[in-house]
Amino acid sequence: MFCWLNRLNRGLATPTGRIPQLIWGTFSRSLVLSSQRRIPEFSSFVARTNTCGELRSSHLGQEVTLCGWIQYRRQNIFLVLRDFHGLVQVVIPQDESAASVKKILCEAPVESVVKVSGTVISRPPGQENPKMPTGEIEIKVKTAELLNSCKKLPFEIKDFVKKTEALRLQYRYLDLRSFQMQRNLRLRSQMVMKMREYLCNLHGFVDVETPTLFKRTPGGAKEFVIPSREPGKFYSLPQSPQQFKQLLMVGGIDRYFQVARCYRDEGSRPDRQPEFTQIDIEMSFVDQTGIQRLIEGLLQYSWPDDKGPLGVPFPSMTFAEALASYGTDKPDTRFGMKIVDISDVFRNTKVGFLRDALSKPQGAVKAIRVPGGAKYLKRKDIEPIRKFAADHFNQCSLLGKLRLECADLLEARGVVLRDPAVFSFLWVVDFPLFLPKEENPGELESAHHPFTAPHPSDIHLLYTEPEKARSQHYDLVLNGSEIGGGSIRIHEARLQHHVLEAVLKEDVKLLSHLLQALDYGAPPHGGIALGKQPVLL
Repeated sequence: MFCWLNRLNRGLATPTGRIPQLIWGTFSRSLVLSSQRRIPEFSSFVARTNTCGELRSSHLGQEVTLCGWIQYRRQNIFLVLRDFHGLVQVVIPQDESAASVKKILCEAPVESVVKVSGTVISRPPGQENPKMPTGEIEIKVKTAELLNSCKKLPFEIKDFVKKTEALRLQYRYLDLRSFQMQRNLRLRSQMVMKMREYLCNLHGFVDVETPTLFKRTPGGAKEFVIPSREPGKFYSLPQSPQQFKQLLMVGGIDRYFQVARCYRDEGSRPDRQPEFTQIDIEMSFVDQTGIQRLIEGLLQYSWPDDKGPLGVPFPSMTFAEALASYGTDKPDTRFGMKIVDISDVFRNTKVGFLRDALSKPQGAVKAIRVPGGAKYLKRKDIEPIRKFAADHFNQCSLLGKLRLECADLLEARGVVLRDPAVFSFLWVVDFPLFLPKEENPGELESAHHPFTAPHPSDIHLLYTEPEKARSQHYDLVLNGSEIGGGSIRIHEARLQHHVLEAVLKEDVKLLSHLLQALDYGAPPHGGIALGKQPVLL
């Protein structure tokens, strides 16, 4: 399968130094040229001459052949034909000589697949449809062929028709015919292609595929276990290519990226899926600022034109600041309503529960100011908020959730707080390196993963008070959702061994391969993964 690649490698492995440089120079120039914008040839190699959505008045008089689905039919005089590119109106012939064509187009059920040939003509004056890109023209049909008839569908293929999520998933192949789903998939494809251009062509990254079958390793989410042919032996599906990309840095690859498939046995949650894709990146000799500037440039380069320009650099906020002001480590910064500490106002209060709260270590009284709350929130709204607070009283993130709950109530009253057309990016940095385990608070677990490097100022704390150490972990947040996360990695075997064995109490034998690699001259390195949630889709 790869014999041609082996021959190419042998050809490039010539003893003279000049020839490979010439070959690479020519190859790199061709890459740049091939990445220049061209109009896609949507109708190459297929039976049609044009797509339904591309025809305009500039095509008047042309003979065309179109293939698509019957969207709807009107009075057996017109039908609208749909393909991935758009809609076009087709005139059904009424004369006796074209009776066979009329029969096909009038009797074929909606969503049947047809091929029609005819002439592009202007619509009669006054019958133009300015809402359709093809609204100035129509097709005068000469021949028609029914390619496949359609049975009655479980739902109409129209974006405005409401369908339950369960029904959409059951008939996903039908749901994909909708314009919104078509747009989502094509937008994703375009963005990934632009990302490849930016990383490979402009910044010298290498696209490397990593294994899907691996062994179990400690830390992170639960892994899917796959049985092998040997009784009692199993594979694990990787949560991410984390260890592989670190080994690639040890191997001198320097700049790696991959559109990586990841698997996590966490159960289905609104913001997580058992199987997802991420843009996975790793670099040698880089610091946190370098990673952040790379990602900002990547997103700016691949950002859809219709979303407006993307301003960089993105603002940054520490983990502590995010919790203090927003009650969450992934704040939605499109609106204010920040959390305010009003403890000083109540220092001498006689209200019992407030006095008790302030008497405790790190006890505080905090509030959220809701602009317009007196105007928009009614008495009936206060009781659900009070109940919500009581149900979540012991959570540190209570005020953050209350902030979002109040925003929901205000928006239900018509107040615009979270404009869907606004994209508010934010870096959150200086996370704690370790957190107490939920099931055993006396033990620590990694806040990110066990390969995250400590903050340079906090390395000494790993040997005395590891729970106080900060990490070189950074998250990218968009409109209240975490869309990316990464860190600078531990590249010294001795420090990595200490974190695993002394702090996390992990069996270091499970990671002996990585520890050994770090001992063989591993460069400083760091990375990030984008796409933990399907934000754009």
